[in-house]
Amino acid sequence: MKYTYLLINFLTVLFPIILSFDKRVAFYKSWRFIWPGMAITGLVFLFWDILFTVKGVWSFNPEYITGIALAGLPLEEILFFLTVPFACIFIYACLNYYVKWQISIRLTRIISNLVLILSLFALILYYDRVYTAVTFGLLFILVAYLQFGLKANWLSRFYMAYIVSLIPFYIVNGILTGLPVVLYNDAENLGIRAGTIPLEDHFYSMALLMMNIAFFEYFKQRKNHGHA
Repeated sequence: MKYTYLLINFLTVLFPIILSFDKRVAFYKSWRFIWPGMAITGLVFLFWDILFTVKGVWSFNPEYITGIALAGLPLEEILFFLTVPFACIFIYACLNYYVKWQISIRLTRIISNLVLILSLFALILYYDRVYTAVTFGLLFILVAYLQFGLKANWLSRFYMAYIVSLIPFYIVNGILTGLPVVLYNDAENLGIRAGTIPLEDHFYSMALLMMNIAFFEYFKQRKNHGHA
């Protein structure tokens, strides 16, 4: 069906938008902190997305997209970088409100170190595979900066939100890679899959969400300091 990918985007964002007006979380009040970061992050990832499409890292099945494209990318793929981060920041905000427990500083640092070690090994061993190298390279930079440079105190909350986000991740990416809507060139990745989902997708998603939430927290804190 031509509208499959478009429908996936719509359903991804539908419930977070509706539930944003819940009086307890009141996520709609935080929308203004989301858009600037989503725009900046979206531009970074769309740049890579265009290059990946041109280089044949992945392609899109014409049976499941409308055919509307911009800079060689399907409209649905562009919307993906808005709908998915919005839904995941919503998860992050809900966890911050409802779950008071959080991962300890020590465990957060251990997780960050493990991600850095894994990213470094992937970069050294598979530097010639475009999707692998870009994904783990970007993730390494983000985690190193946020954990040891910025010393972001929200990282523990992020890791919790990321784990929860894997539930919708497996549903959405399972459909996208299972039909498939997105076709991957395994010569440019590790060739390891969780079901039909490439291993890199898990860490690509982590980098995408981490950058979005970093900007979300930055703009939110800047606003709060402005009122201080």
